[in-house]
Amino acid sequence: MIKKFFKNRELEIKFFVFLAMGLSLLLLVSYVLGSKIERGDNSVGTGLVQSRFPEMMLKAKAAYVYDARTKTVLYAKNENTRMPLASLTKVMSALVAKELSPDYSTVTISRSALDTDGDSGLRPGEKWRLKDILDFSLVASSNDGMRAVALALGALEQSDASDEEIIGEFVSRMNRKAAEIDLKNTYFRNETGLDETEFKGGAYGTARDMSSLMEYILLYHPDLLEATQEVSMFALSLDDYRHEAKNTNPLAGRIPGLVASKTGFTNTAGGNLALIFDPELGRPIVVTILGSTEEGRFEDAQTLINATLKHLNEN
Repeated sequence: MIKKFFKNRELEIKFFVFLAMGLSLLLLVSYVLGSKIERGDNSVGTGLVQSRFPEMMLKAKAAYVYDARTKTVLYAKNENTRMPLASLTKVMSALVAKELSPDYSTVTISRSALDTDGDSGLRPGEKWRLKDILDFSLVASSNDGMRAVALALGALEQSDASDEEIIGEFVSRMNRKAAEIDLKNTYFRNETGLDETEFKGGAYGTARDMSSLMEYILLYHPDLLEATQEVSMFALSLDDYRHEAKNTNPLAGRIPGLVASKTGFTNTAGGNLALIFDPELGRPIVVTILGSTEEGRFEDAQTLINATLKHLNEN
């Protein structure tokens, strides 16, 4: 009957392509809506802590693998131990920024923002659309970009405040958001995750909390980390300056069904990585690694991803 309906083979192929795309979208929407209904507005997933994988050697001090669809913990190592977060902090900074102001808001790069450790090639006075500077800052892990966002959005409500006061209020919002979504062991001292001193991190949290944060974003702001799927990206400021952002996660482009990722590294924190990948239609898996080495975090991630794929194939 289908062949009679279609006039040519091309239309028949298009029909099946659109049918497959529709089924994929339906499964993802079903997961998101089902999770929201089950959890309510302000809760995040929990599960019995048990490892479904055989013993493995990881360089990470803490790790957590969570199946968001079945709400099952697949692997846990020191998942409730509070550790420095480094640039995983930027995930919360971006979330607060997105909830504070629309994507089309304008962010002006202040000269003081460029004094932050790290040079991403931004220019003083350069103007950006909020969505674009967030994408750039998350992919490239730009400290000056994220500080510029915090200063610009904070100044909307505190026009006469000092930079220190503006940043302080923005970080307070980050901590209030952490409390709101029940990240009980997470605390932020700054918006970038840079170490405060040689022995004090800019933020602290657990592998379990970071997994919950990633899942929250998947459920309520799935576009926030979408750019982090890419190996690299080009961002254009409102002043027509073109900036390239290379993903700080070298596994981007190699992880099957990568949905989101964020790296972090400081001397205090070591190597951190949080990511979501969807190896099946509508089955997102959250992987968080804390306290590994700069290169070891990616090796650990690949080990956990491989173990996850093996587990899913056998069960």
